[in-house]
Amino acid sequence: MQDILIHTADGVMTLTINRLDKKNSFTQAMYGAVADALEHAKNDPAIRVTVIQGDVTVFSAGNDISDFLQRKPTPQEDAPVFKFLRGIASHPKPIIAAVCGPAVGIGTTLLFHCDLVYAGDNAAFSMPFVNLGLCPEAGSSLLVPQMMGYHRAAEALLLGEPFMAEAALEVGLVNRIVPPTEVNDMVQTLARKLAAKPIASLIETKRLMKKGQMAQVLAQIAEEGETFARLLQESAAKEAFTAFLEKRKPDFSKV
Repeated sequence: MQDILIHTADGVMTLTINRLDKKNSFTQAMYGAVADALEHAKNDPAIRVTVIQGDVTVFSAGNDISDFLQRKPTPQEDAPVFKFLRGIASHPKPIIAAVCGPAVGIGTTLLFHCDLVYAGDNAAFSMPFVNLGLCPEAGSSLLVPQMMGYHRAAEALLLGEPFMAEAALEVGLVNRIVPPTEVNDMVQTLARKLAAKPIASLIETKRLMKKGQMAQVLAQIAEEGETFARLLQESAAKEAFTAFLEKRKPDFSKV
């Protein structure tokens, strides 16, 4: 799995999205690799912190559409993407994300499950699910309104238009903005700082902060998955994906 690079040192496991020729878009195999890595990190006492990073030019363009259409994920089959979503949502140890360039779809929604997020000043976030005839995923229909407030969440999720790093900082999605070439190094320094702290204290502090919403988040992920799978079979999604593959604007006037 060269599309997800895994490096562990000094108590920090770094997952690098490494599919730059496809703008770091996720395949089902990549979801599976990250899910397995998070499960390993959860059970390995030598791993205290996980870092997720992309390239200085792009974090992730979201799902690889061709792979996605060939292997349409369903909750019933427990597809790798759902293992990944449950794994990152319930991971007990700190997760830090370093985000530069576009973060589309899952590239944005996975960040709501990270404990710290640092962005390059070239970061651009978007959740264009409605534009594809679909619905939010990763618990974002719950977490985005909680973080941003309803009206900003509606703007982000109903319009699906990008918002830049400064807006993400304003609503609390990111902790700090730095030049893109500095993000990964800064995150590694912070990860090692966290890894030097008592692991039991880190785990218990994170558990207490998330205790009130964990069951609700996992339930929301499950419900979103069922709705997503249903919408994927309907005419609006079929038109959206056909238009994408044909490189034209979708026509939803008859759906």
